[in-house]
Amino acid sequence: MSVIGSFLRRPEAASAISLVGIIAFYVLIGGVNLGTLFGAASWVNFAANLGIVAIPVGILMIGGYIDISIGAMIPAGSMAIAIISGYYGLPIWVGMVGALAMGAVVGLVNGILSVRTTVPSLIITLATLVVMQGVVLAGAKLLTGNASVSLTSPVWAKTMFGGLIGSSHQTIIFWWLAFTAITVFVIQTKPVGNWIFAMGGDMVSARNAGIATNKLTISLFVLSGMSATFVGMCSAIQFNSAQVSGGMGYIFNAIVSVVVGGTLLTGGYGSILGIFIGVLTFSIVSQGIYFTQIDRNWSNLIIGVTLLLAVAMNESFRKFALSPPKKRPGAQRERQKA
Repeated sequence: MSVIGSFLRRPEAASAISLVGIIAFYVLIGGVNLGTLFGAASWVNFAANLGIVAIPVGILMIGGYIDISIGAMIPAGSMAIAIISGYYGLPIWVGMVGALAMGAVVGLVNGILSVRTTVPSLIITLATLVVMQGVVLAGAKLLTGNASVSLTSPVWAKTMFGGLIGSSHQTIIFWWLAFTAITVFVIQTKPVGNWIFAMGGDMVSARNAGIATNKLTISLFVLSGMSATFVGMCSAIQFNSAQVSGGMGYIFNAIVSVVVGGTLLTGGYGSILGIFIGVLTFSIVSQGIYFTQIDRNWSNLIIGVTLLLAVAMNESFRKFALSPPKKRPGAQRERQKA
């Protein structure tokens, strides 16, 4: 099989082509300077925050589930650390533990309800989304009397979680790259990767094969919840405050990035590398337009067209990947001679 054929059979093929296409479009139509675009911090910072949330959401989608409660868990993580360590003055590490613990608890609830009921995970996480929005708002008003809470972080916490590199790039970029690398390693080399794909392909067959589908599903939801609160926690540390609002845009952004990255909504197909490229593509589409001569009002249209094209390519490449590879001309004659 040719190198190009092998590449096109991979789940991330469509996302890679979409990324190249978007950059070419901005260069040829938008007049963007590649040096300026690639050197800008805005879209990289945007991608880092989005990417940490999108990876566990994408893994859940590969496994046949979806989590939209992340829209409430990001401000929940911000408010948790701000109230614990900002308002009540406890050590910053206690606030971090509190924020991550909140994400774990909500993820645990989402996971248990998903495996023990017949209600779709979309409805379950929609319910927890609304519940957590109420909890964050009511809790902030009850405990502090305000919808905004300030936070002063020690130097080490500011440097690790909310600092800037070169006064422009956020340190969360390193967390995103490390999280991506670890996830790629685990999914590609450990049995759990095959288990997740088996779940998304056929849950009953995966369970009959001895895979602990319930425990794995709950663990994935916990990972999703903790990742969202981690992003919120880093935001509060960086900006020295937390708000009860915000985070809803991550739902749309994460799902679009995952789909552009080649993951099917029906589960059983996708890749972490594809999600990573999908996040880059979406970030450049949404933030890169500010470096072009294109009217900003066209941004949503460009995002929509990119999504439609990516979905169409994903389906075509998936069918191509599942089709038997064509035999190289002359291979049959070579076997006969041998």
